[in-house]
Amino acid sequence: MMIQSGPTGEPRFISLMAEHNELCEQFARAFGNARFEVPDPYEETIYVIGHHDRGWDEFDASPVLDPITGFPAGVGGAKGAGGAATTKLSPDYNQAHHDYCGLLASMHTWGLYHARYGFSNFRVRQGGSTSVPISPEMAEETNAILSAEVERQNALKEKISANPETKNWVEENNLYRNYKLLQFCDTLALYFNLRHEDERAVEVFTHVPENNTSETSVTIRPEGNNTYSFAPFPFRESRLKIRSKGRFFTAMSVNSAPGDLGAYMAGLPIDEQVFTFVPGL
Repeated sequence: MMIQSGPTGEPRFISLMAEHNELCEQFARAFGNARFEVPDPYEETIYVIGHHDRGWDEFDASPVLDPITGFPAGVGGAKGAGGAATTKLSPDYNQAHHDYCGLLASMHTWGLYHARYGFSNFRVRQGGSTSVPISPEMAEETNAILSAEVERQNALKEKISANPETKNWVEENNLYRNYKLLQFCDTLALYFNLRHEDERAVEVFTHVPENNTSETSVTIRPEGNNTYSFAPFPFRESRLKIRSKGRFFTAMSVNSAPGDLGAYMAGLPIDEQVFTFVPGL
């Protein structure tokens, strides 16, 4: 669950992880032009970008209220349930679709705890870490899960490379090109999902792949009126309209909270935030 920041006393825009994934998929499907090549394999890469956090589904269906803020726990707010467990569940979800999707999803969740393999400088919180911190009480469980993910990755690489039709998918340049695209789409979505428009400043996204041997940094700049410029511009359309789904949630006390917070949130009207992307200078 993504808890967007907001002015004190005002409702906050909250997106489920599935809606965060939908936003990522919009970026992925729009990505590509004369300078930036589309991913290969295409559909498998788009699928995992659009489903990389789906291990959170059951946790989002049963949210917990943070008694301090009055908002549900989640990314961008108080720490909620999930964490280590979804490190396995999200790759499981993607592997059920295709082994390659499971591999990229496993790399993504492992990378969250290891500075995204060094391919991103994005920080969820200003001044925070590029990695998800592991609390001492969760260290043994989390490290065991992460070790199992490395084993999963090695097994999937071996299986995919044994097929002549897919063996080039796991060649290092090709695999990491698509991993970097996943990180670009994910962190770009976090920029919008977690930050109120008043807090969105100039941000530089590093290691954005141009092809399987070349990469660059992309700078996003707010231009006002929910318009954002990108330099260089990595999308196909010169003027791109993006829609981010969610619902507005007003802070509540524990005493006034509904017995089933998940059902309450499911009953809130779905809203959307709309952004326009244009080329920058």
